Amino acid sequence: MLFSVFGVFSLNTLAIADTQFVYADAFVNVKTGKLVTRPLLEIQDGKIVKITANKRAPLPQNTVDLSGHTLVPGLTDMHVHLTIDPQKHGYAGLASSLPRVTLVGVKHAKATLLAGFTTVRNLGAPGFSDVALRDAINDGDIEGPRMFVAGSSLGVTGGHCDNNLLPAEYKVTADGVADGPWGVRKKVRENIKYGATVIKFCATGGVLSKGTKVGVQQYTLEEMQAIVDEAHMRGLTVAAHAHGTEGIISAIKAGVDSIEHASFINDEAISLAKKNGTYFSMDIYVTEFILSEGKNAGILEESLAKERTVGKKQRENFRKAVKAGVNMVFGSDAGVYPHGDNAKQFSRMLEFGMTPLQALQAATINSAKLLQQEQLFGSIEEGKMADIVAIKGNPLDDISLLENVVFVMKEGTVYLQPALK
Repeated sequence: MLFSVFGVFSLNTLAIADTQFVYADAFVNVKTGKLVTRPLLEIQDGKIVKITANKRAPLPQNTVDLSGHTLVPGLTDMHVHLTIDPQKHGYAGLASSLPRVTLVGVKHAKATLLAGFTTVRNLGAPGFSDVALRDAINDGDIEGPRMFVAGSSLGVTGGHCDNNLLPAEYKVTADGVADGPWGVRKKVRENIKYGATVIKFCATGGVLSKGTKVGVQQYTLEEMQAIVDEAHMRGLTVAAHAHGTEGIISAIKAGVDSIEHASFINDEAISLAKKNGTYFSMDIYVTEFILSEGKNAGILEESLAKERTVGKKQRENFRKAVKAGVNMVFGSDAGVYPHGDNAKQFSRMLEFGMTPLQALQAATINSAKLLQQEQLFGSIEEGKMADIVAIKGNPLDDISLLENVVFVMKEGTVYLQPALK
C-alpha cells in the first residue's frame, strides 16, 4: 500500500497508464527562476515527453489534476545516511546488527521519498547495506528515492571514518579503513566491486567521532590523490568529508568533486574551489538537532562540545561561500537528524545568504550536475525523468512550503497525492 498524509491509495489506483498527464497551476523553471503557468505534462515510460500550456481546455483522461498547486522538480539530497537511526548515536549504535540497520534503512528510504526527495547520495553505510537498499528500490521490492551509494566511507586508522568507541582488546575496525596510497586504491576497487557508485573519504576529523579533532587533516595529499585518481579512472565522483582548512585545501587540490561540511573554509579554499569547479555541500541545519536533541540521542559530550564551535563557524562560512559564487548543492546529513525532515534546511539556506532560487537550484539542477545526471533529472523538461513534487503555493515566495509536499512522483509513478475530491 502507498500512504498519503491525506489517505491511503492502493497500487492499482496509482498504476502507470501507457500515457499519463499531470496538470497544475504552474511549475518552477529552476534554470530561469520563472513560473510556467497552467502546464500540462505528458508522461510516457517514466519520462516527460511533452509540455504544453493548457488554456483551460478539458483535461485528457489519465490526468492527475493538481489545480491550486505548484510543481517543482523532484528534490535531491546529496548527503544522507539512510541506515543510521538518528536516535541511536554513540554507544547506542553498537547494539544494532547489520540486518537491523538495513531494515531501518527501508523505513528511512520511504520517509525520504515521501518528503519529496526523489534522489539521494548516501555517503557511507556499513556492510554495503546502502547497496542492498538501492537494489531493492530499483527492483521494486521497497519504496524509496533513486540512490547513489558510497558503501563504506574510506578513512585512516583511528580517524573519523573508523570506529573508535571500543578499547583495543575488541579489535574493532570500520570496514572502510585503509592507509597508504595503494591501500586506499585497493579499498576504492573493493567498494566498486560490491556496488558503490560514488566514493567518499574522510579528509579530516569529525564532530561525531570519538577522539578526533575536527580541524586536523587525516589523509595525506598523496593518499587523497590516489583515491581520486582510482575513482575517476573508473568513472565515479568523489566526496570528501572535510571540516578543517588544510584538509579541505588538500582535498580540492587532489581533485575531489565535492567537499562535505566545509566548515573552516578560508579565502584560499574558496578560490581553489571556484577554479576547480568543486562543489560545497554544507549541512547547516543539523547543528540545531545536535545541540538540542543530541544528548538524548546518545551523542557524546565530546561531540556536543565540538558542534558548539563548528556549527556557528560553518554557518558564517556558508554565507561567505554563497557570496563568492562557489558551486553549492543541498546536503543535509539526514541520519544525524530525522529522515523526512530534510527540507527544513531550505529556510536556513536563505537565512544564511541564499536566494530562494539558489536554494532550490542546489537541490535540483546543481545536484544533478554533480552527479553527472543533468540530462536525466534535476529540472522539469521534455526528455527528463518524471520526477515531480507539488506544493500549495510558490516556493520562490516561501521556501518553507517545501517542508509540506502533497504530491510526489518518481519516474512516472505516484507515491503521494492529495485526497481525491
